[in-house]
Amino acid sequence: MRVVYFFLGLCLLVACQQPQTSTSATVADYFFYGDSLESAGVNLIPIKTPVGDFKVWTKRFGTNPKIKILLLHGGPAMTHEYMECFETFFQREAFEFYEYDQLGSYYSDQPKDDRLWTTERFVEEVEQVRQAIGADSSNFYILGNSWGGILGMEYALKYQKNLKGLLIANMVASAPEYGKYAQEVLAKQMKPEILAEIRALEAKKDFANPRYMELLIPSFYQEHICRLKEWPDGLNRALKHANNEVYTLMQGPSEFGISGRLAQWDIKNRLQEITVPTLMIGAKHDTMDPKAMEEQSKMVKKGRYLYCPNGSHLAMWDDQKVFMSGVIKFIHDVNEGKF
Repeated sequence: MRVVYFFLGLCLLVACQQPQTSTSATVADYFFYGDSLESAGVNLIPIKTPVGDFKVWTKRFGTNPKIKILLLHGGPAMTHEYMECFETFFQREAFEFYEYDQLGSYYSDQPKDDRLWTTERFVEEVEQVRQAIGADSSNFYILGNSWGGILGMEYALKYQKNLKGLLIANMVASAPEYGKYAQEVLAKQMKPEILAEIRALEAKKDFANPRYMELLIPSFYQEHICRLKEWPDGLNRALKHANNEVYTLMQGPSEFGISGRLAQWDIKNRLQEITVPTLMIGAKHDTMDPKAMEEQSKMVKKGRYLYCPNGSHLAMWDDQKVFMSGVIKFIHDVNEGKF
């Protein structure tokens, strides 16, 4: 009997020791960044532009040489803060990923030269960030939401040789179609008297009037931007920290359509040029037509469509389970050659 107890005890000891050694080594590797100074993954990356050199804020999570994901926030000139929801989901999957404030956004440099605020210049910025994080076609994924989706598609059209996968969340490939959907479909879902007052303020270009947002937030933003009764802290911080000067210049005064420098942006007829695996994400209540997002998934060479039936423009928050499950499955499928 003593021999039996000894044998069982020895087996338990070996069984306990082996997984612990393996697991601790994996975790240690994941959280080892090799930096000379520990800074919780935060790094200010130097960026060269036609009007000077600046720095952009990034924060790295984990180490995974097979999967490096760069998150592109919306706006333009919002912040990474509303995308913090990816932290728990992506770390569980052991993805290496990067939060990133684009130039002009709150945690990065905010130069005043308005020649900087073009899609083409932002694409070059993303390419410099890619080089700085050591990503390439064997591991580099871009996940862009809203304006970040515009940036992601434009990046792919010029630099897809450096990409392994592309994820476009809640952004159509045509700004005129985005504007048309907002005005001809979503606007008609508002109460007529509210829409009339909004139109009157817009006719006078009285966008600084507090009443403009007092009308839009409950009637449009809470219906089509984020449908959660209480908005996430990260979203509230991103709105508080938005660079409205850049946002208005490129997008216009609000999410209710588009009227800035991006108003005529349209690369729909070029989607066929995107050959890397691509996930297009649409949502029922989005400011973007979900049917257009589905159509885009068929226009790229290797597309997949993810539909969020309870989501809006920030489906990562208000239809989180569907959104995150679909995103994670796509990344795993591409990484494992199952796409």
